[in-house]
Amino acid sequence: MAGPQTRRAPTLRTSILLLILCGFLVVAVPAYWGFTTLVNSTVVQLGRLFAEKQILFDRYRGLGALMQEVALAETLTRSPVIRDWARDEADPDKQALAIAELEQYRLSFADHSYFFVINASGNYYYNDAQNSHGNGKEFAFTVDRRNPSDAWYYATAALGAGCHLNVDHDDELDVTKVWINCVIRDGDAVLGVLGTGIDLTAFIKQVVDFPQNGVQAMFVDQSGAIQAHRDVRYIDFHSLLNAIENKKTIYSLLDLPSDRDALQQMLTEVTTPEVEVRSRFMQIDGHQVLVGVGYLDKLGWYNVTFMDVDKIIDRSLFLPIGLLLAAVMIVVALVIAFIFKLTVLDRLARVEKGVVAVKEGARELPARPDHGNDEIGRLSRSFASMASSVQDNMRMLEHMVEERTAELQSLAYRDQLTGIANRRGFAEGFNRVMGTAGKEARLALLLIDIDRFKDINDGHGHQAGDEVASEMARRISTVLRPIDICGRWGGDEFIVLFSDLGSRPLKMIADAVKRGLSLPVELKDGRSVAVTVSIGACLVEADETLEQVADMADAALYAAKEEGRNRVTVYDPTRRRSNAGLRAV
Repeated sequence: MAGPQTRRAPTLRTSILLLILCGFLVVAVPAYWGFTTLVNSTVVQLGRLFAEKQILFDRYRGLGALMQEVALAETLTRSPVIRDWARDEADPDKQALAIAELEQYRLSFADHSYFFVINASGNYYYNDAQNSHGNGKEFAFTVDRRNPSDAWYYATAALGAGCHLNVDHDDELDVTKVWINCVIRDGDAVLGVLGTGIDLTAFIKQVVDFPQNGVQAMFVDQSGAIQAHRDVRYIDFHSLLNAIENKKTIYSLLDLPSDRDALQQMLTEVTTPEVEVRSRFMQIDGHQVLVGVGYLDKLGWYNVTFMDVDKIIDRSLFLPIGLLLAAVMIVVALVIAFIFKLTVLDRLARVEKGVVAVKEGARELPARPDHGNDEIGRLSRSFASMASSVQDNMRMLEHMVEERTAELQSLAYRDQLTGIANRRGFAEGFNRVMGTAGKEARLALLLIDIDRFKDINDGHGHQAGDEVASEMARRISTVLRPIDICGRWGGDEFIVLFSDLGSRPLKMIADAVKRGLSLPVELKDGRSVAVTVSIGACLVEADETLEQVADMADAALYAAKEEGRNRVTVYDPTRRRSNAGLRAV
């Protein structure tokens, strides 16, 4: 009769494998939780870092020009000429000197406008970019305490010396601007208030309405009233005069009272020299948003940025890292099992084999004692490889961002149809040439118009019109020297600046350009379009602006069209306007 079968106990190898598997599961669950927590913490930290950088970026990106305007206005308040006139407004000599000083600064202001209120009389002097109030018409009106529209002046005069910013709609002049109001004081006495303005639409487009996904920038004053926002409905106009309960404040955008208190505390903290930026998550419209705050001490404003972290940082970017970590964990588990086999199981097997050999009478051990090897360096190299891969990816992303930024900058200064400079690009080139031109250089501007361009569009189609415009741009670029610049001024208008004519007359050069352009254009479909151009030309003086010379060239171009097109007309500054101030050639 067979004896009872004995149940074979699990081998040490099986037990160790089960133990490693259980250990892997025990480690994997908290590792997954830790990885998720780490990702969330990383996202928050990156969001906070981004918020701080965004605040500093907003501070210096668009407000540099505004701070430059404030510096100019502050310099003007210290002018002895202005102060002398404010003390003795009736003196015509002092008035003439002061108006000349104001006009000089007007041309330096970005808005090309100024205002000056003399406190003693309340007289308001003003001139704009069109010089519509020049030549003795600078006086606009007299401020009156009984007029609600003039309350801003008395509120500003009551403030301390220096410049104060305010977003207002001027009812007398019918303009909405960011006003820079600078108080002129002589001791405790107020001599007046002067300053300039920046068009609110342009300011918001340049500073606030900067396209960034998930980022909303705005500027508030010390009471929290919104001074600049991409949506004008949120802007608190006439903020100097509004009672606090009537102001459109940033606090009204927050859902929770605790967030409003926290935001007020953050605004207080960033005004101190020790704190530059503060950020915190707050609830807006039921969604958690990272709010960053910075203080612009020279302007008395706060720049506040709302950032949707989920839109800024894509959490799926961490998925490859998670998968890589999971793969590393599996490899580590297998390596541990393999190392255990080499250092424990195989060593025990060799010992067992030696014991059996001795029992059987062997004189020598079947194998020498093994010494094992340390495999820990394998894991270190794995993590080093992972870190290197992450750094390579970061460098690649930074390079892509730089390339994209360069492309966007090119789009801002290039005409997309013709490839030459647009208005902005030409204006930048004009200022560069004017700044580097020598005193003896003879500069000239040509305004070129394609004759009857509408007939080309109507008769051959808009595609043909685009081809004609592109060909004109190519021809213009071909005849220019490297030191000359050109651009597309409008739909069918091109503009050229000759950096130095030398001794050649403008007439001869303009005629040569006209002949080079007035040639038929071969279209892609095989048709040919006869093209002629009209050119308005003028010489450029060293102190003239692009607007001035463009107006002269435009007047000459208008005369060329009136005289039958397909010709060159040179602006003649010695003739009267009644004679068109022009000379056809």
